[in-house]
Amino acid sequence: MKPKPSHDLEICILAGGLSRRMARDKSRLRLGRRTMLGHVRAAAESLGLPVRVIRRDLVPRCGPLGGIVTALKSSRAEIVLFLACDMPFIRPGLLGVVLRRFGFARDALFTRSKDGAGFPFVLRRAVLDRVSAQIARGEVSLRDLARALKAGAFRPPYRYRLQLRNLNTPDEWDRARRVWPESF
Repeated sequence: MKPKPSHDLEICILAGGLSRRMARDKSRLRLGRRTMLGHVRAAAESLGLPVRVIRRDLVPRCGPLGGIVTALKSSRAEIVLFLACDMPFIRPGLLGVVLRRFGFARDALFTRSKDGAGFPFVLRRAVLDRVSAQIARGEVSLRDLARALKAGAFRPPYRYRLQLRNLNTPDEWDRARRVWPESF
């Protein structure tokens, strides 16, 4: 079931990173007929919500928090679902589950994995000042942000595990290319 389109909700795909470990722009790498960013965008657009790609961070060199600040400052929506451009396995069903779990009483909900807080996650625009404060303190990890926001945690069922894989290194990229046709 798709969430209802709303002007109070948008999706932002973060694609402004340096891709240091990959040594080239991850968002432009092709997996099948689309780029990694293209796969993420297609999953996001299928929800019928506004989708934006954040390529230039207002606050550079602070990981995803720079993109988060950029998205929240430029958004007209009350709630933003954040995706990473390097998660080409993500599917609309999982995104819908994350949005439903967010509810209306929280300021933040992060997907939890064995590595801690991660993508996809949902933030209210109202947390912008707290994200900026995190950056000012030099605490730029998503884990630190989730802790500071006292965020809710969504622990996806096992069946979603592959969708949460992000590709950061050439080895991860090679493995993904080998399994891509079998994944869907």
